[in-house]
Amino acid sequence: MMEENKRVLLGMSGGTDSSVAAMRLLEAGYEVTGVTFRFYELNDSTEYLEDARHLAERLGIRHITYDAREIFRKQIIEYFVHEYMVGHTPVPCTLCNNYLKWPLLSKIADEMGIFYIATGHYVRKVKVDDTCYITYAADSDKDQTFFLWGLKQDILRRMLLPMGDITKNEARSYAAERGFGQVAAKKDSIGVCFCPLDYRSFLKCEVPETLLPGKGRFVDEKGDFLGWHEGYPFYTVGQRRGLGIHLNKAVFVKETRVESNEVVLAPLSSLYRQEMWLGDWNLVENSRVLGANEVIVKIRYRKQANRCRVTLTVEGLLRVRLIEPLESIAPGQAAAFYDKDGYLLGGGIIL
Repeated sequence: MMEENKRVLLGMSGGTDSSVAAMRLLEAGYEVTGVTFRFYELNDSTEYLEDARHLAERLGIRHITYDAREIFRKQIIEYFVHEYMVGHTPVPCTLCNNYLKWPLLSKIADEMGIFYIATGHYVRKVKVDDTCYITYAADSDKDQTFFLWGLKQDILRRMLLPMGDITKNEARSYAAERGFGQVAAKKDSIGVCFCPLDYRSFLKCEVPETLLPGKGRFVDEKGDFLGWHEGYPFYTVGQRRGLGIHLNKAVFVKETRVESNEVVLAPLSSLYRQEMWLGDWNLVENSRVLGANEVIVKIRYRKQANRCRVTLTVEGLLRVRLIEPLESIAPGQAAAFYDKDGYLLGGGIIL
């Protein structure tokens, strides 16, 4: 294993958070190297590369770029498209963080003899005995723990998270006070980096028209016809807005049926479930989740937490029994486990 040192490899996107992270790491006495990943360039814009290089130059730190566009397309974009085409709702940011971004940081750091790895994520890390945990950020509105449940101890031990103990407003003030007004004023990114607004338009560009299912039937829970839709990939479980159908009551997408190209609409009360099963799961410590009297589970990034009990099935899946029913549990989405103190205990993909 590499010997611990004061060197850190920081993922720099060119935005406010990673830029302030670089400043805070320098002030804490670390030797910082910035790396900017070329994952996907919306409208072929490379302005973010120039922003990151310029900041590194002003701070006097080394900066490199790493072209990961091919692997990003294979691991993230192709997965994203495939999930919608099989009737699931994907979680690209979760997969990118757990299986691409942080592992790439670790790999490059190893090659450069750098022990620590860091990003501008709004999360904190705590160590209990010899085990590292991710926990909630000081800024509850920016907390990103939900996306990091798949990271293992070899990554967690090396992580530095300089943004976890400040708010976004404090980060902007921090940059402005040090003469980095442009950094302080940067807008937050919104949504998925490669399709920040409407995934349906992205799918239409990525999937040949001959492979899209075309017009299909909206049906109710009994199978009765309600109207026409554009094709099942363009609808997700729990969706209410943008259905293009007007009934005399509120309805939500309950299910998408790939084989028949049908979308089932139902009242919200029909979307509640008491159980779900997870695959591709990771737990920091099995004993803290499996068979535990009660843990907290989240299936959404913000403002939602439910109590549950978790067991392991003979097939190797996690069976999650909810204490209180939860609506709009969508196959393909993620579920993350926490304890009552906010420690991230793991998670998995909803089947």
